[in-house]
Amino acid sequence: MVKIRLARGGAKKKPFYSIVATDSRKRRDSGYIERLGYFNPVARGQEVRLTIEEDKIEYWASKGAQISERVKQLIKEFKDPSIREKRVAVQEAKAEKVATAIATKLVAEAKAEAEAKAATTAVAEVEVPTEEAPAEEEKSAE
Repeated sequence: MVKIRLARGGAKKKPFYSIVATDSRKRRDSGYIERLGYFNPVARGQEVRLTIEEDKIEYWASKGAQISERVKQLIKEFKDPSIREKRVAVQEAKAEKVATAIATKLVAEAKAEAEAKAATTAVAEVEVPTEEAPAEEEKSAE
């Protein structure tokens, strides 16, 4: 039986999936009959997250191929742009929240560093004159 499912590729902790038509008895990442698209779950910026060749999916489905649940979800997302837009909006909101948190942390660290530097400078100015005074008294005694 032919199945339409994901085959994993990519590096460690950077997954990249091919949507493939394959014999159901084969292993997940072994040889396949035909590549029908790809899915990049960690796409950033201008990278394409999902590409599906719908005509090939329909062809294999008409021949009796079984479509996995995850591929069905991806096809639905690919066909309905509102789902994609919602996902992108959520990702942008998260990125903005993280950027704000990082900026706040950097400002707090800079402020604390400036206060510590000011305190160190004030202590150093007070200690310097007291150490030089005994050295001058010894020269005048000679």
